[in-house]
Amino acid sequence: MARIQHLADDLVLIDADYNGTPGAISVYVLLGERPALIETGPASTVETVLEGIRQAGLDPRDLRAAAVTHIHLDHAGAAGTLADRYPDLELYVHPIGAPHLIDPSRLIASARRLYGAALDTLLGEPRPISSGRVRVLKDGDEVWLGSRTLTALNSPGHATHHHAYLDRTSGDLFTGDAAGVALAGSRYVSPPTPPPELDFAAWRKTLARLRAAHPQRLLLTHFGAHTWVEQLLTDLEARLNVRERLALEAAAAGLGEEAFAEQLGALTAREIAEAAPGEERRYEVMTPLRNNVLGLLRYAARPPRRGER
Repeated sequence: MARIQHLADDLVLIDADYNGTPGAISVYVLLGERPALIETGPASTVETVLEGIRQAGLDPRDLRAAAVTHIHLDHAGAAGTLADRYPDLELYVHPIGAPHLIDPSRLIASARRLYGAALDTLLGEPRPISSGRVRVLKDGDEVWLGSRTLTALNSPGHATHHHAYLDRTSGDLFTGDAAGVALAGSRYVSPPTPPPELDFAAWRKTLARLRAAHPQRLLLTHFGAHTWVEQLLTDLEARLNVRERLALEAAAAGLGEEAFAEQLGALTAREIAEAAPGEERRYEVMTPLRNNVLGLLRYAARPPRRGER
């Protein structure tokens, strides 16, 4: 079932009801001269998203664009399905992500290593998109979506191919995963750290860039609109630092996946119990512990780059 929130006259949040869990994945609808989406959600929730578009007062056939922050399947998995159904839809994406929207075979293989057979029911498989429908946005490029001009900001850390989208007029910043995962109705935020591209140094630079943009509101994919901007970014950076240190210590001690999962799971449970009691299940749906463990261990195992550690 679709649930929507009107965030402005021209902006609607659709709750994709991912895995039957409200408050896990946001898809944003921008109304206006060029109706558009920010994020598409996974292929598994496409019908819920389409229902939400209709509830927002828009016929999905009138959609002209969708901009994804990055190509992870919870953010962009439905892009190919929507492109198949609506021939006037253009897809905007980071240059590194574009080839994987056109041919998602490597993306699917990577996701299956994480999710196994559960991929089909949890996220579904993305469909390929004709190269003529994919529009590459570089850092600083502007794009007209709905009735707004948004600027693409390169924002690596969670993934190398990540954009945030800034509306300089309203101060709205669509952050994807660059501003972390936040539990709606609470003041809890933490970093999603799946493999394979986690980069703490790059993420800290991204947070500095987001601060420098002076947003008035952060619009997270996981989940919703947040106006406690400076505190959210500060808390996220602190938890990034804690997780980096924990991962490096685990690697130095030779901890395996199971032992490290116990450590990280206990840390996360304490944080949530303090800031958002009762929200452990929703958080696990938003960013599974195993995915975070594997990303952190992979990060800790790679050779240090110049200037790191």
